[in-house]
Amino acid sequence: MVRVRFAPSPTGHLHIGGARTALFNWLYARHNKGTFILRIEDTDKTRSTEDFIHSIIEGMEWLKLDWDEGPYRQTDRLTIYRTYAEGLVHDGKAYYCYCSPEELEQRRKEALAKGRLPKYDGLCRNLKKPLTERKPVVRFKMPQEGETVVHDLIRGRIVFENSQLDDLIIMRSDGTPTYNFTVVVDDVDMSITHVIRGDDHLNNTPKQIHIYRALGYEVPSFAHLPMILGSDKTRLSKRHGATSVIAYKEAGYLPDALVNYLVRLGWSYGDQEVFTREELIQYFSFEHVGKSSAVFNPEKLLWLNSQYIMGTSSKRLAELVMPILLKENIVEKGHVINTEWLSKAIDSLKERSKTLIELAHSLRYYIAEEVEYDSKAKAKFLNEKSYDLLRELKESLLNLNVFAASEIEKVFVSLAEKHKIKLGKLAQPARVAVTGRTESPGIFEVLEIVGKEKTLKRLEKAIKTIESLK
Repeated sequence: MVRVRFAPSPTGHLHIGGARTALFNWLYARHNKGTFILRIEDTDKTRSTEDFIHSIIEGMEWLKLDWDEGPYRQTDRLTIYRTYAEGLVHDGKAYYCYCSPEELEQRRKEALAKGRLPKYDGLCRNLKKPLTERKPVVRFKMPQEGETVVHDLIRGRIVFENSQLDDLIIMRSDGTPTYNFTVVVDDVDMSITHVIRGDDHLNNTPKQIHIYRALGYEVPSFAHLPMILGSDKTRLSKRHGATSVIAYKEAGYLPDALVNYLVRLGWSYGDQEVFTREELIQYFSFEHVGKSSAVFNPEKLLWLNSQYIMGTSSKRLAELVMPILLKENIVEKGHVINTEWLSKAIDSLKERSKTLIELAHSLRYYIAEEVEYDSKAKAKFLNEKSYDLLRELKESLLNLNVFAASEIEKVFVSLAEKHKIKLGKLAQPARVAVTGRTESPGIFEVLEIVGKEKTLKRLEKAIKTIESLK
């Protein structure tokens, strides 16, 4: 039975890189009908916060990366770590070290001066009794000869020389455990079979392998994912754009679009670009994960999001966009909008919208009682040339019994033929009058959605605007 875990540290929001790691763990578990565990590594008391824990969970839930066990928290397991550490000391696999930080620093400098590796020199390794009365740390006994081999599912065989490994501290003098120790204890306790994580953890792997073995646990399989880089091939950071999952949620991205994009950062399946979740679960394997770092491309993500918006039902988009309409004050609180009407309005706009935020703002001229004119559009199209045309258009639409796009079109065509002008000479002034801008979906469809009453009001306002210029 495959058992994997995602183990973020709550020292910030869920990062794009962390989200991809979570996704690959989730996909591997779902593909193999295994178990996906969420574990919060919150032992860093100075940087971990409850707010970040909630934010990470919110990001996971938004991406629909549901977990089967957890969220476990390391701060709830401190007694367990101490028990395991005491067991290792008892078995002679770890030892108490009484060296002070000042002493260690002095010996480190001496080692460097003599051209030696600046690792712990093993002074306390074979002590029979304490050197001083100070509280000791617990160090793990690393092998000093031979090599440690990592059989990585992505990178293949990686060899580390044991002579390079340090007797690392597993328990501090204040009784708190260190990262490399807690990770292994948790994996042992939770029966983890596969450790899937970023390759920035690769150097920790040989150290952890020896702790797994010391605890009598079969070493799990490892898969180290390549880094995600910015466009300049440096590590992804804020200067490359938004890096947290929550930022993309707030910017109006769809979770399925972000999931689809993240999985393609390092994984591929033929030439296919867009996947359903079911397809991702079916096709996922480490054979298709590349060894090279992936470059994050915000424009590609934005394009993919637009594809997902187009592929989402207008009814569903109406549900998603409604909170944004309220937040952006496009809809007043307490104002009820007909869902069927909103879906129809969205249907006319979703092919033009790359994010939910963009879609919400595009809906403004449908929902508002009045529209504000773009200054350039007003100057170009609301003037004496369009004055008589707009007056006639208003009178003709006033007498229209069925205010539908097909009937509205007939009115426009009839007026254009009467004045021997191209349809655009009438359509553009009407578009500016009704929407305040020069670009919109088809004008006949727009007028139908805006409705007869609002359309007539806006045409009247445009006429009076032109009169005020005379």
